This record gives sequence, structure tokens and C-alpha cells, in this order.
Amino acid sequence: MKRREFIAVLGGAAAWPFAARAQQPAIPVIGFLDPRSPEALADRLRAFYRGLKDAGYIERENVMIEYRWAENQMDRLPALAAELVSLRVGVIISPGGLASTLAAKQATTTIPIVFAISDDPVRLGLVASLARPGGNLTGINFFAGELTAKRLELLRELVPTATRVAVLVNPANTANAEATLKEVAAAARTIGLKIQVFNASTGREIDAAFATLVREQADALFVGIDPFFNSRRVQLVHLATLHKLPASYAARDFAEAGGLMSYGANITDAWRQVGVYTGRILKGAQPADLPVMQSDKFELFINTAIARMLGLTVPLSLLARADGVIE
Repeated sequence: MKRREFIAVLGGAAAWPFAARAQQPAIPVIGFLDPRSPEALADRLRAFYRGLKDAGYIERENVMIEYRWAENQMDRLPALAAELVSLRVGVIISPGGLASTLAAKQATTTIPIVFAISDDPVRLGLVASLARPGGNLTGINFFAGELTAKRLELLRELVPTATRVAVLVNPANTANAEATLKEVAAAARTIGLKIQVFNASTGREIDAAFATLVREQADALFVGIDPFFNSRRVQLVHLATLHKLPASYAARDFAEAGGLMSYGANITDAWRQVGVYTGRILKGAQPADLPVMQSDKFELFINTAIARMLGLTVPLSLLARADGVIE
């Protein structure tokens, strides 16, 4: 075969796969927006991938994911959301709370958004109603804000002598902090507790807050739910243990990291549900028609080893209600 003919044949053969690929549907792309970094979220990410798989999608096989992590710098979220919009992703997921969801909402009114938040999305103006969201947002509400009163009651039951409770919130997450303080103040009045508010939005500020609340002899600590605090859970539980301060947290991974007690929704399951909803939207479902799902799995975890170290006796009635006891 002459060289010119060989090149022509080779060129035609090489061109065929490209033509075939051009006729195949494009692989959908998910935009992933979160205020934290991925290192502290391995279990939740696995749950999200499991939900995606349940819906028929596996990353790098039939779906791609563009990740944008704010590394606990909340002011980066709007720019990161805008980047995802510019990439024309098929859906944006915001499993890291209200701040990233608001950033995504402000960046687009057309790309579907799937959130996981701890407060009422109707009250926050994210959706028209739980049953019929009506816009480009839907997702999971895991009720952490509404469980504030119960968390305080459980803390009081475990530490019956407590009268002054320090409340730690993240002022950089304004809407979340305000909602937490409103709920805590109302619940504290009901059961006769005095609260003192402490702010922290960096690791150094967490250290400073602990130094102050220990100096002022708080009887217990209530850590507000916040993505930043979750990413700093090892630091938080270490300081609480170091200063022998009974503390309540909103998620089980705090108790598993050495925290005294946690009560809240199963957030890992909420991330799985985000994956399922994401898959349904990629298949053509409209967020306006997908009801906001509400978590119905709530967990009480008690770390009895930490309780003993703090000199606390865990009431049998509390142990009987616990979903998990860490020895």
C-alpha cells in the first residue's frame, strides 16, 4: 500500500471513534459547593456517593463532579458558586448548610439546587412550601434548629447542677447564628438556665472563647450547629475535655470524636438523600416538583468514658434512650 493511501486509511479509522463519541450524550456534571474542606467529611461524602449510586450514577463512570470547597472562608462562597454556574453544571448541590445554599441561590435562578440545611427552608425563603418548592431549589431539612430545646433538656438532665451555659456560635454564618441564639434563648428561659454567648469563626477564636468561658466558670457548653464547628470538632472536643467542661453537640461525629453527648438528625443519611435527589434531577425531575424531605431519624449518642472522666453519672433513663453509647 502506498504511503498516501495508508495515511488516508489510518486517518479514516482514527476519525471514526471521535465521530462515534460526538454522537453519544454528554456526561452530566454536578457542581458541589461546600464551605468546608473535604478532609473532615469522608463519611458524609461516602453517603452522598451511595445515594447517587442508588439513583444510577457513579462518579467518573456516568457522571462528573466539579468540587468547590471554601476552606471555612465564608466570603469565598459567592465566587465559587459563580464558577459553577459559569461551567453550566446540570445541578448544584449544597449539603453544607445555609450559607452555601444562599450563595448558590443568588448565583442562579435556573440551575437546579439541592440543599441540606438545619432550619426551616420555607421560613428562610428558599422554597414556597415543603410539598411544592416551586422554584429551582429543593433538598433535605434535618431539623437541627428545631431540636435546640431538646438538646438543652438532655444537657440539663446529664448535668443537673448546671445553671450557667455557654453557647458557642459562628458569627461569620450570620443567619445560622441568629437562628441558633433565638432558639437557645427561648429554651433556656423555659428550663431556668442562664446563657452566655461566645463567638468563634477561626480556630484561634475557638481557643480564645474557651479561655474566657473557663475563666468565667460556665457550668456547661452548648455548641451551635455550624459547618465550621463540624470541621473543627476534634479541636472542640479536645478543649472541652481538657477543661473538664460538659458539652452538647448536634451531630454524632462529635461524640465519636470524644465529645460527651450529641443529639440530632442523622446527617449522614441526609447526605445520602441529597445524592438520591441529585440523581433524580439529572434524570429529568424538576426541583419545583420534588418535596423537601424532612429527616425522621434522630440520634442520641453518649460517651460514657468522657462522662466518667468529668465525674458525671449518666442516669439510667438517659442511657435507655440513647441510640449509641460510646465506652
